[in-house]
Amino acid sequence: MSLNFSHPLWDTFQKDLESAGDVASLSEVRDRYLSRTKGLISLEMKQLGKLSPEERPVAGQRLNLLKNAVLESLDQALEVLKKTEADSRLGRERLDVTLPGHEFRSGSVHPIRRIWQEMEPIFVGMGFQVVEGPEIESDFYNFEALNIPESHPARNDQDTFYITPHTLLRTHTSPAQVRTMEKQAPPIRIVVPGRVYRRDAVDATHSPMFHQVEGLLVDRNVTMADLKGTLECFFRALFSPDTGVRLRPSYFPFVEPGAEVDISCPFCSGRGCRVCKKSGWIEILGAGMVHPRVLTMGGIDPEQYTGYAWGMGIDRIAMLKYQIDDLRLLFENDIRFLRQF
Repeated sequence: MSLNFSHPLWDTFQKDLESAGDVASLSEVRDRYLSRTKGLISLEMKQLGKLSPEERPVAGQRLNLLKNAVLESLDQALEVLKKTEADSRLGRERLDVTLPGHEFRSGSVHPIRRIWQEMEPIFVGMGFQVVEGPEIESDFYNFEALNIPESHPARNDQDTFYITPHTLLRTHTSPAQVRTMEKQAPPIRIVVPGRVYRRDAVDATHSPMFHQVEGLLVDRNVTMADLKGTLECFFRALFSPDTGVRLRPSYFPFVEPGAEVDISCPFCSGRGCRVCKKSGWIEILGAGMVHPRVLTMGGIDPEQYTGYAWGMGIDRIAMLKYQIDDLRLLFENDIRFLRQF
């Protein structure tokens, strides 16, 4: 817009407008001329009162025309600058669709969680219910209710993490079995997976924190044959249909009779190899018939009901399943190792 009369402010405004190369500097020009307190045009408006009555209308009209011309020029310049800056930004942000894309690495399930997720559906398919228990346990549920006497080495503070004299980090998930028996009448079929803690030095086969899954079945006329059949079904579903299972007599305070359970070596199919020390068998868990005292502690009559129980290490199963030779690899979070799964 141009004026049909000359004014000193219009001439200086034109020069300032031409020198404004971006929106920020244009805003400064707007403030310099139109600010209500310090704007040059506003200051001119305040001087109208000093003019004579004859000069005041003419000068006021000229200043209004000047102000409107400045406003219109600023708006036009703003539109031009916005378009210029938008075009420049689009040029900078333009994507070259012919360039190769970025590789996004997807995560994977940790081998312990993976094997955990494989084990649970097998037991659920056999009618077992998955339950959980607290990781901070009482001495009663962790030891006494499981028929573990005070003289047993496991109750020594060199083997167990005690928080108080009667509170500890559970050393197995078996306490949940007693808690379940207290609340539920037979028949009972549960598995209890979870983290457990023991004072073990860290090496290729030991860790102070690891994972176990305990199993418990209580009903009428339950026998060792039922226990072996359950474990055979489980290991054949987890490893292979021809996996063999054998029980060897052993002692555990919470079962009577007790047994060590072996499976045929999944690496050599029982023929004998370095992993199984040429025996064809690998010790996998401890099991047995629930001790009558444990049933009594849980509020169940051992004259009417019997049951079996077992406990196995989820970490150990994962090591066998995925042929891992060092337990520490499962806890070091080495992305090179975990990426294999």
